[in-house]
Amino acid sequence: MEESNLDILAKTVKDIKGIDKNSASLRYQTTTQLVRGYSGIDKATGAVNTPVYQSALFAHPAFDESTGFSYSRVGNPTRLELENTIAMLEHGLKAWAFASGMAAISILLKLFSQGDHILVSNDLYGGTYRLFTTIYGKFGLEFSYVDTSHTEEIEAAIRPNTKAIFLETPSNPMMNVTDLQAVSAISKKHNVWMIVDNTFLSPYFQKPIDFGADIVIHSGTKYIGGHNDILSGFIVLADSELIEQIYTLSISEGGMLSPFDSWLTLRSLKTLAIRLERQQENAFKIVKFLKAHPVVDQVHYVGDPDHPGYELSKRQTTGFGGMISFSLKRAADVVPTLNHLKLVLFAESLGGTETLLTFPLVQTHAAIPEEMREKAGVNDRLLRLSVGIEDAEDVISDLDQALRGGRDDGR
Repeated sequence: MEESNLDILAKTVKDIKGIDKNSASLRYQTTTQLVRGYSGIDKATGAVNTPVYQSALFAHPAFDESTGFSYSRVGNPTRLELENTIAMLEHGLKAWAFASGMAAISILLKLFSQGDHILVSNDLYGGTYRLFTTIYGKFGLEFSYVDTSHTEEIEAAIRPNTKAIFLETPSNPMMNVTDLQAVSAISKKHNVWMIVDNTFLSPYFQKPIDFGADIVIHSGTKYIGGHNDILSGFIVLADSELIEQIYTLSISEGGMLSPFDSWLTLRSLKTLAIRLERQQENAFKIVKFLKAHPVVDQVHYVGDPDHPGYELSKRQTTGFGGMISFSLKRAADVVPTLNHLKLVLFAESLGGTETLLTFPLVQTHAAIPEEMREKAGVNDRLLRLSVGIEDAEDVISDLDQALRGGRDDGR
């Protein structure tokens, strides 16, 4: 039955319908929504947590009758609760959960056709660049990379065949902030989609749809999962006209999030507000430390009043998050710093409970050409810090001894 045409599927699968905008749960504050989810308790059993529906298929009561589910690639009750919760949090109409953030972006790119042009933030995750240029470039999609924090560059780069503007804000790893309302105005003027990667702030601190985004994506592996134990990705739509297209792509290609990982993510969402508040609190302390350290050259954190995007961030977000990047005065100090870490982990993800230090040049951004990296500021002195929920003083103490490379000469 899962291979029937879309019209038949739409009659039997609740997964395509999206969230009920009249639901009382939508009226709660974000923190309450995180804890309780879209449906609250399970209505049939009273279970406080959504059960894991670990089933590949679902039986039909009779011919032309359905429980609303048929096959887990098409729709699964556990995953649907997660998807509806994410859509609710992002103020979207419909969300889909995939096995990774890159799987979500890959599905998204299949909305486009050969010859379509997409404008992209020039400071972005290297894996996204690789997917765009190396994989989809050979299928005839065209990509141009601009500094989206300077909206005049976006306007100047629009072509007749431009179909979308894809941006990260804050950007990875330079923490550039893009004016969402300004980009939305440009996208509407030129009738192109505005796509925002909201991974760095999550729907707890930023809701791009409220500022005009048509599509929001996440690597749910990061803050949404939050414990470095789940891979996941999300697409959230504000445009109802795209629902059937994404639905068809998702059930045709697969790559959906498993029921158990959906359940784990629902569990993780319950503590997202608490985790992010603690990570932000720690980040403020660590930024103060880094700015005064003799080995450190520059610090990039959107919650720093000295950051050029600070005032804009205050207008379009409710918090600054836990991501910091900083450059050292000497490239020669990078490797000794990484090698002397004791508490902070040298790893290339972000958003989890553990504090992680990353060397973007050789880890997250190695796929980006050198000239493009240098222009964006991703050089051999830059490090990216994902602040965890440990005691901030312990993290600062470890960073201090690592930055000094085990020396006590005070440099």
